[in-house]
Amino acid sequence: MMEVLPKDLVEQCKKRMEPYNCEGFVYGRGPENPEIMIVGEAPGETEIHNGIPFSGRAGKVLNDFFDYLGVSRDDIYFTSTVRSRPYKIVPKKAGVNGEIIQKKYNRAPNMKEQIAHAPIVDYEIRHIKPKQIVTLGNIGLQRLLGKDYKISEVHGKLIQAPVRQLKDMDTNEWTFSEKEYSIFPTFHPASIFYNRSLLEKVYEDLDGLKKILHSKK
Repeated sequence: MMEVLPKDLVEQCKKRMEPYNCEGFVYGRGPENPEIMIVGEAPGETEIHNGIPFSGRAGKVLNDFFDYLGVSRDDIYFTSTVRSRPYKIVPKKAGVNGEIIQKKYNRAPNMKEQIAHAPIVDYEIRHIKPKQIVTLGNIGLQRLLGKDYKISEVHGKLIQAPVRQLKDMDTNEWTFSEKEYSIFPTFHPASIFYNRSLLEKVYEDLDGLKKILHSKK
């Protein structure tokens, strides 16, 4: 299982993340040349404590998807657009006395945070060499293909295209890889918690992905 990134790359990323409300760092995990590379959004509270990508509530839903596909987690490389947990602090009443505490909640990573982590995703795609990339939600999709792509419009469709790579950290300039990759977008499993009607669409997407995976064998 490949889970080692160059130390200097990780340290540079952590340094760039210092101004932002993010915590922890979760390494990607999985084999080289995997059947699937999952590109998600960011780790949550569970993941930053145990270091295992997609091990929280959304990860359990994702496991059901893998069972449906007939693909083992051992054949999948897991990564995300941002490797630290972005959070927001919200006052909340707690206890019988109604004491106000400051509680951390997950939030979507902003563009500056995505740029800070971009070299890690670029490195992984080049070195892991996945047979099939599956993006989850808008953030994973747009990280690789750009803002013109929307998950509501392209979910369940196979896209053969170059992927975005960060060209210059100082100017935030992007370029595209010379190589084309096979990219299959679908909804993030966490979206089902807020919109149960998406579940049927996801399984329709998985039926299409199942055919694609079988065609590659």
